[in-house]
This record gives sequence, structure tokens and C-alpha cells, in this order.
Amino acid sequence: MVNTQVKEPHSGRKILVVGGGPAAWRFVRTINEQGLGQDTVTVLMDEPYVPYDRVALEQIFNDVDKNLTLGDTELWNTPGIELKLNTRASTLDREAHTVTTTTGEIFEYDELIMATGSRAVKIPIPGSEAAHVFRTIDDVRTVVSEVARLTEKLGRAPKGIVVGGGLLGLEAAEGLKHLGAEPTILDVAPWLLSLEMDQGGGHAVNAQIEATGIGVETGAFISTINRTGGEVTSVSVANGMGDEADVRVIDADIVMFAAGIRPNDELVREAEMSVGERGGLLVTPDCRSEEDEHIWAIGEVACILGRTWGLVAPANQMAEVVAKNLMGGNATVSEFDVATKLKFDGVQVAGFGDRRATTPGALEVLFADPARGMYQKIVTSSDAKTLLGGVFVGDTDPFDSLKPLLGRELPAEPAAFLTAAGGGDGVPDTELPDDAILCSCNNIDFGTVRQAIIDGHQDVGSIKSSTSAGTQCGSCVPMIQKTINQQMKKMGLTVSNALCEHFGFSRAELFEAVRIVGDLDDFYSVLERFGQGEDGCAICKPTVASVLASTRKSYTLDGGRGTLQDTNDRNLANMQKDGTYGVIPRIPGGEITPAKLAVIAQVAGDFGLYTKINGAQRIGMYGARLEQLPEIWKRLVDAGFESGQAYGKSLRNVKSCIGSAWCRFGVQDSVQMAIDTENRYKGLRSPHKFKMGVSGCNRECAEAQGKDVGLIATTNGWNLYLAGNGGANPAHGRLFAKDLDQETAYKYIDRYLMYYIRTADKLQRTARWAEDLDEKFGDAMEHLRAVIIDDSLGICADLDADMQYHIDHYEDEWVATLNDPERMRRFRSFVNQPEVADDASRLYVLERDQIRPATAEELAAAEAEEENAPVLITGAKIPVGAPV
Repeated sequence: MVNTQVKEPHSGRKILVVGGGPAAWRFVRTINEQGLGQDTVTVLMDEPYVPYDRVALEQIFNDVDKNLTLGDTELWNTPGIELKLNTRASTLDREAHTVTTTTGEIFEYDELIMATGSRAVKIPIPGSEAAHVFRTIDDVRTVVSEVARLTEKLGRAPKGIVVGGGLLGLEAAEGLKHLGAEPTILDVAPWLLSLEMDQGGGHAVNAQIEATGIGVETGAFISTINRTGGEVTSVSVANGMGDEADVRVIDADIVMFAAGIRPNDELVREAEMSVGERGGLLVTPDCRSEEDEHIWAIGEVACILGRTWGLVAPANQMAEVVAKNLMGGNATVSEFDVATKLKFDGVQVAGFGDRRATTPGALEVLFADPARGMYQKIVTSSDAKTLLGGVFVGDTDPFDSLKPLLGRELPAEPAAFLTAAGGGDGVPDTELPDDAILCSCNNIDFGTVRQAIIDGHQDVGSIKSSTSAGTQCGSCVPMIQKTINQQMKKMGLTVSNALCEHFGFSRAELFEAVRIVGDLDDFYSVLERFGQGEDGCAICKPTVASVLASTRKSYTLDGGRGTLQDTNDRNLANMQKDGTYGVIPRIPGGEITPAKLAVIAQVAGDFGLYTKINGAQRIGMYGARLEQLPEIWKRLVDAGFESGQAYGKSLRNVKSCIGSAWCRFGVQDSVQMAIDTENRYKGLRSPHKFKMGVSGCNRECAEAQGKDVGLIATTNGWNLYLAGNGGANPAHGRLFAKDLDQETAYKYIDRYLMYYIRTADKLQRTARWAEDLDEKFGDAMEHLRAVIIDDSLGICADLDADMQYHIDHYEDEWVATLNDPERMRRFRSFVNQPEVADDASRLYVLERDQIRPATAEELAAAEAEEENAPVLITGAKIPVGAPV
């Protein structure tokens, strides 16, 4: 008979927690904050470590001694709280209210909290005992040691296989790569992150991960881990289930399983308590067992709301509910925040809410931008007003602003939040409601953070310590910084211009520091010299990458700088919505010979690429696979083309009209001026992309006044316009100077661009920068004239020298890549396989005699064999050698 006697809070109850992970830590911290009185809390932790942050476990790959301890360790010295390390529970006696450990020690309880977490699944195949897993500190340290052993023994990089393409699988693969191994991910689903991503986002993730040099094999079922003399030599992989599946062998030296988790519920199973269909102790919405009112479950061992949950936010919420209920409360959970954001250097992936638009009447607002290679989708109610979910790959900036609005009315049109469609100016700067959740892990709302700012906590570090926001996964830190800036501005206080919690400098100050020192070539040397902490964040890493690209004229992806870049920069190409890439050679001034046109036509035909003249007077070729890029670019380079850098934060193009050479209205040779201008500034890295235009007369056919830099011919020379911008927030260019000769125009443009590069904020277009100058100096053009013409700051000689250094050291990035076998390695589709296989996984339709990616609706219609379904062709069957 189960003891049903209930003791009152603070009355000397024995509260026993089995398990010492993040959920257990959160429970102990929360109940301690409420006051234990005479109650005691004992925690049984089966590892030798004080509870640590499993969410940050991948950091051990970078530093085996990394301290991941959660919170202040003084918690475990609090009177009434005892932490028992290396203590594993083995038996639960519900009638006696005791738990016995593997060493025979018996612990009594009045209230029992099951927080045993989960274990990694080891697929039951031959050789599985040789596989490693990724769940604990010791797991990761073992992998680190094994990779080091294999590297020394083999005399080469070990070949790694990661089984599982979820969040943990991707982090494990990145960890192996950091250790020097050559990893390949095997996943049974058609795309990575199949639980978190829809089809479009999933294929984009595949391409982004491949772009980092990690192999990806989807639709792959591992059947055997093959060994010789105890050492792993390969894995056998089938392309499906059943006897008819084709089996092939992939070389391997180390295998990691990251193919899901299972609750550690053996204790309650043996006590004959009810568990869910896929495991986990069945509990009611207050986290109490359905069968025993003295037993509770939190974290991954709890089956609540019909399932188990493998994320930190639900675990924390359950822990707080139980802590409140044990102190006389009546808390329950009704839903959980299941938003996810991938932690993978240089790869941006995030999603939240109803990602697949399963809500009746849901509307999908999607933007897949070939010019910048990103996939973004917002799911709304049928009237496009209420936010239901979102998927973001390649650019996750909207995630931070949108996630807190889940279930609420959007403050602007959905498309305004899609940065791919927003002209580069970012999401609307909307102040989010006080009751919206800012930090999901710790359930901290915006109102709490704003009050902390009012109370004097006015930097990210003090917000973390005072509210706990941002102290676990860290994905909300950019939003914390944004909220600090908004609130301080509202309070009339000076807003800190610190880049982030790791750098006290603004972007402009950091640029100047790096420029002056001159010998810093990678992120960590910059962090060590000018920052704080052991690692950076999503704000400072790409910013430092941009600064280094602008100040160093070495290959932009060397020295570890490649991992700081986004997918486009890292692969020197724009990723498309289907995971392929665009190829855009530079065509200075829009002028091209028939011979070069023929080369583009031949290349596009040979590789079955879609071709399009874009808005920048260039010809884009779309649909190339990653491993095809070097071969395509070799043919283009051999024909005299250079990279158009359509993927980078740099000069995109110089648009021109036909000018005086052909046009009867032209007063100057705008084509030659445009060609000279583009060749002068090509490859110049900057805080954001910039564009130029040259018109041969005031009819303005090149739209120069809508460009970052515009030149319009006069009978006496050139009028120079600055700080124009198109996109969602257009700005008319401002007249800077009149009737300039070419030499003077270039002198002013040189100084303008270098001053912009030095002083603009991160990801700030010239138009927005000029608006900031208006605010600081009254009139941006007057200030710029003083700096650029009158040398009011005494820096013109430095600006001139900086531009000349750029011109003298320019090197086409694709030429540099083709000339270096090591750099070419990043363009293999599978690191373990230099050869290329036809890609039959991407489906296209023929439209206007060219291919384009099939839409989700077309794929569904074809699968259902509807009468009007389009004919689909695969990437492997695109005609070669002639137009489609």
C-alpha cells in the first residue's frame, strides 16, 4: 500500500531528486529561491561533475577542460541541500518511500523528483558496440582522445561517420571536423533536421552543411559497422529498408551515434509505474505521476502532454512547476516553447511554432532569394495577421524578433520581417510586448528585462546575472542587447555602442583597433587582444570576419575565417532555394563581347543551368551543385572572367547606360567610366554590400541616384551622388560635388568608401550610415565634405593609402581557390569521396524552355498523380551540351 500521507511545505520534508542534469539544477535553484524552511533536498548525480549545461556540450570539442557548470556552485553549499556525486539509483520502493543506489545506500523521501534525463540510442546493428555517443562530458572527451589516437596512428585525418541528422548530429559532426577528422552525416530522412525543418528549409540546410566540408548522405540506412582487428574500417549503408535495398560501403575510422534519445525510465518501469508509448513516466499537467502523488517527473524522463520533450525550455518549465507545487502552488503546463536554433559556426538555422503550416487555414509567406541564397518562411493565420510559426535558413535575423510574437498579431506585413525581401535593412524595429517571452530557456519576459534595465542593469552581463535571461543556450542575447538599447534610448540615456558582451568596442572602434595593430588574422587573436570570454557570439563573429576581410587582403577564408562567414561567403557563391548555387561572373559596366557571351552559353548548356540577366546588368547561372563550382569557374576564369562577388558584403556592380559612344544624348563615355570604376573597387569588402551607377547624361538611364555611389555626366565632367539606396527603404542619392574630372571623382569616392568602412555599424548600408551622420552632425554631406575635401580629421592620407593598398593587393577569389588544392577541398560534395555522383534528389520543372525548382504544390501534385501535375525532371537528367 502506497503511503499517501502529505506533509506541509517547510515541515521537514525529505525531497529526493534522482538525476543531476539541467532540469534537476533548475528545480533545486527554484525551490531554494522560494525558501526551504525545514525541508531538505538531496540530489543523486550519477556523474562525477556538479550539474552542467548539456546544451553547451559541443564546446568540449574545442576545449576538453571547458567549465560548463550551471549557475553559482554555492547553491550546493546551501544548508538543507546536498549533492551526491557518482551516485546511481538502482531501485525504487514506492511503499517504503526509498531509493536504493548501486552501492546499497538507501535514501528516504517524502517527495521524489525523477530527473534522470535520457540516453543516446544505439541502433542494434552488427558492430554497434564500437560506436561513440554524444550525451555527457566524458562521452565527448572520449571522442577527443580517440580522434587524436587515430590521427597519430593513421598519419592522416580520420574519417568519421555521424549517424543522425538532427541538432545533436550536426553538432557532433562539427565537433569531429574541429578535431581534424573528415565527417560525413548519415540520415534516413530526405533532409537534415527533418523534425525542425520543412522540405525547402531542409534542403537548404543540406547544402549549407555540405558547404562547410561535411559530407551529407540522406535516405541512408546504416546496417553494419565493419571492423578489422577491433578497429573500425567502414560502415555498410543501404538506400532503403528491405531485402531489395542497395548496400554500399563507406570508409570510416570512427562512428558516432546521434540518432535520437530514449528516456532513462528503468527505475519507474521496474517499480511497475505507467510509462508513455515511447517511454517516460506518465505525468499529469502539474508534472505529478498519475499513480503516485508523491512522485514527480521533469525533463526528458517525463511523458507529459502526450509525449516526451528533448529541449531545455520544456525541462526548465517543468522544474519550475514542480518547485512551485511542492511549496503549495497549483501550477500546470499547457504548452511548451519548442523553438530551435542551430549552434554551428557559419551556418544559420532556426525555426519555431507551426513550421509546416498544419494549422487549418494557415498561410505560408515564403521568400527564397537566389541573389543572396537564403530560405525564409513565415506561417500566419489565413488573414496574414496572427503569427503561427517560421523557418529560417541562411539568415536567422527575423527569428529573434518574431519568436516572441508567436500567437500574436504581427505589427507589420509578414513580408516586412523577411530580411531576404527587405532590401538589406533588417526586420522592423518594433518594441515587443512586456508579457512576450524574451528568453525561452528561462521563461523570462520582456517586461522583466526592461524593469532590470530601469533598475540599473544596463549591459548584457548584468542582465544575465540579474534576470538569468540568456544564461543557457544564448540564442536570445542579440535580442537582449536590442532591448537594452531601446529601453535606454526611451529613458533618455546614452546607449552603449558596445558590439556585444564580448567586445566593449563599437564596430568602428574595433575596426580601428584591428587596423592599427596590424598582425591579427583570426577571430580568437582579436578576441584575446580586445575582447573578453573564451568564445564569441552570433553578433561579433561575423563582424570580426568583416573587419578582417576589409583590413587583410589575404584569402578571406584562410586562417579559420571561413567558419565565421555565412554560407554564401564560405562557398564563394549564392545558395538557392533548392540547395544549389548561383554563378555570377563579373561583367564590368555591363559590357560583354560576343565571345564571352558564347562561353556563358556553353557553360550554362553543359551544366544544365538556368540563365537570367539580373538587375545588376550581369548574367546569372543558377542550379550548380557545390562540387561543380570549381569546374564551372575554371572554364569562366580561363575565358577571362572574374568573380562577380554577388555573395559578399562588397561591391556588387557598376551599372551604366551606353553613354556617348552610341547614345545621341550622351555627353560623357559612361561605359568606360563604369568599367574603370568597377575594376578599381572590385573586391572591396565593407560593412554591407554597395552598388554604383554611371549615367551618360541627366536622363539617368543607369539610375545612379539610387545607388550607394552615383556618377552623372555633365558637359564639364561628373556630378557625384552619395548614399542612395534601393530596396524596401529606398533613399535618393545626395549631391556631393559637381563637374568633377575622373581623377578627382575617384579621390573623393576612395575616401568616402574607406571612411564608411571604418566608421559604419555592422551590416549598415551607406544610406542608413548617412542618416546617422545627419543625426550626429546635422548634415551628412557637409560633414563628409569637411572630412573628404577639407581633411578636417587629418585622415585623408590614410584613407588614400588604404584604398591604394586594396587596389595593389586585389586577387580574384576564384583564381586563388583554383590555384590551391587545399582550398578546393571545400567544394567536394562528400569529403570522403573526391569523385562526383549525379544528383537525382532535386526536382525541377521546365518553364519557358529552362529549368526551375519544383514548388511544394507541384511536388505534391506529382506524387498524387493528379491530372494536371507537371512533368518533373531530376538534377541527374537535365540535358547536357545544349539548351534545355
